[in-house]
Amino acid sequence: MNMDKYLDVINACRFCFMCRHLATLAAVTGKEADTARGHALIADRIRMDKTELANADYIRTIYQADLSGSCRKHCVSSYDEIGLKLALRQDFVEAGLAPAAVSALAKEFTDVQFKVSGNGDMLYYPHPCIEAHQPEIAQAFLSVVPNVKVIDGGDCGKVLKLLGFAKESQAVAARFQAAVKASGCKTVVVSNPAAYDFLKSDGAMDGITVLHSSEVLLNSNLGSAAKLGKLTFINSDFLRNYQECNAPMDLLAKLGCEVERFGTNGEDSYACGEGSMPGIRLFPELTRKMVAHVADMAKRFKVETIVTPSPFVKHALTTYAPELKVLAIEEVAAAVKL
Repeated sequence: MNMDKYLDVINACRFCFMCRHLATLAAVTGKEADTARGHALIADRIRMDKTELANADYIRTIYQADLSGSCRKHCVSSYDEIGLKLALRQDFVEAGLAPAAVSALAKEFTDVQFKVSGNGDMLYYPHPCIEAHQPEIAQAFLSVVPNVKVIDGGDCGKVLKLLGFAKESQAVAARFQAAVKASGCKTVVVSNPAAYDFLKSDGAMDGITVLHSSEVLLNSNLGSAAKLGKLTFINSDFLRNYQECNAPMDLLAKLGCEVERFGTNGEDSYACGEGSMPGIRLFPELTRKMVAHVADMAKRFKVETIVTPSPFVKHALTTYAPELKVLAIEEVAAAVKL
């Protein structure tokens, strides 16, 4: 079983409470099962009795996990609790135990084809999260950096990876890679941090540089953002806890923004479940709870405008807390272009 690669995580995390305060979903559900310790205890139960792999409560709990990466990032021993949960999801799939809703969603992200349009030396990948829900993000980026080719057609394999469909994920990634190579571009620019993480890890391409949109915007000729007023920054889990991309904050500093970080400390995730991106389709009620937590804090601290480098975060917040004013990092850049 794939989970057997993470026996060290199971043995360590099942008795450890050190990161429970960083468990994003548990903070709003109050359930021990939604902590890294709870997940490790489930894995340990399956380890001792393989028939428990079919336990519907266990399957649902592991698929509900937010995968923020905060617990792993701040673990004093760096135990890969994210890897354990992804391995469990893969075990469910390989045993034919994936819930019907999960399998249906996976099929939707398996039947994809990619096409490239436009002219330029760089290839911009807006991602279907933007195409379907926030086309203004791609429009903002392209208004600042217009001379690029664009690749679209679906998710590059990240969603399937998150759902536990590892083989299908790699097949889609191979299609995406073929389209990138056929474009002749050596640089791929992405606005979606989940895709950014995937294309720098599981879907990495030899000879191809992958940049987040904020890294490209840093080198653009932009004016001052002082007119936008005070901005409050909610970071991406993928940029902060999976990768180490500080470009969004560097860009805001370059623009002269008056900006402060959201929340009460620098360890909590406020990304509303971005780490488990398709969870917003599978368990919208849980996303709603995480958004409500952020909205309550925004009201308490009198937040005026939220800025985020994550299209998922903007989508979740504007869907379930429409009273909040939320800007993507690309929109900030477009608002101050010379």
